[in-house]
Amino acid sequence: MYTIHGIQHLGAGVPNHAAAWKWYRQFIGLDIPFFNDEAAAPLMDIYTNNKTITKRAAMVTNLQGGCAMEVVSPTSFKATDAKVKHQLGDLGIFIGMIKAPDVKKAHDYYKQHKANVISSIEKMPNGWDTFYVKDPQGLLFQVVPGDKWFTTGKHITGGIAGCSIGVSDIEKAKTLYSDIMGYDKVVYDKTDTFSDWKNINGGTGKYRRVLLTQGKPSGGGFTKLSGDTYIELVQEISDRTPVKIYADRIWGDIGFVHLGFDVRGMKDLGVALDKAGFGFTCDTKDVLSMGENTKVHCTYIEDPDGTWIELIEVYKIPIIEKLGLFLNVEKRPATQPLPNWMLKALKFSRVKD
Repeated sequence: MYTIHGIQHLGAGVPNHAAAWKWYRQFIGLDIPFFNDEAAAPLMDIYTNNKTITKRAAMVTNLQGGCAMEVVSPTSFKATDAKVKHQLGDLGIFIGMIKAPDVKKAHDYYKQHKANVISSIEKMPNGWDTFYVKDPQGLLFQVVPGDKWFTTGKHITGGIAGCSIGVSDIEKAKTLYSDIMGYDKVVYDKTDTFSDWKNINGGTGKYRRVLLTQGKPSGGGFTKLSGDTYIELVQEISDRTPVKIYADRIWGDIGFVHLGFDVRGMKDLGVALDKAGFGFTCDTKDVLSMGENTKVHCTYIEDPDGTWIELIEVYKIPIIEKLGLFLNVEKRPATQPLPNWMLKALKFSRVKD
């Protein structure tokens, strides 16, 4: 048996790890690392021209709520941007979502602290307030409302709430994201031009836009922390042929490199995915150590347009690493949330500026 709990993290390739993470701490509150290590990445050879790269990667979260980010910075080469200017509808992860208890207050904070805010407060197709901001790498983020929180704190936002993915055929994409990954509840399905996109490259065109969430969340260890999560599928309605965001580039170059899902029962899941036509493209095969007290099993699949999806089965994670306190997740029932005290103990790993 296998279980797909939902989005665990959003991966981002950056050229300067320290500078990028500092921005994410200030503006997304991602100040608690599950790990932060430099290592070789042989798992990714298929996506790095069959050459093993080295990279620094940190999995970081906001204890107020939301999913994590994996901040990836290659150390064996310099992460570079695409040679073309990508736009809405291009194939891959184009926008990361950040959850906030009050979108308008978040907008004021971002403006006051000189973030590169590119829009005023606008309305999403379902009436939610939203705005858009670019990080120092030019990665595009959308701030959306969130009403499920694990703790209160000083940060103006929570962590990651999901992402928008450009696809060539929404119905085909849903065979993975809805039918298998469990994002089967439609929040909206609109085909139009959209006012909240007017300042985004390509945003004045016509698109089909489908926002998905989980109709029946399966629970799991980090459910209390992640809250509601979303995948927005975006299909351009025009004669333009969308291009792949990572065409002629490799994993680790600047951009959203993958969407990560928290799973249990990786081997059984692999069998099911293979039967559905989404077999593993790479697989650690066994436990992968990411620091002394972090052990996981990682695999990758691709959506119908080649967007990279990481699947992670967590076995062991540090709670207070310097004290040798860690959690053996493997021994817990798949759908059982972690106790509050254990998640709150992560605060002792907080990085302060």
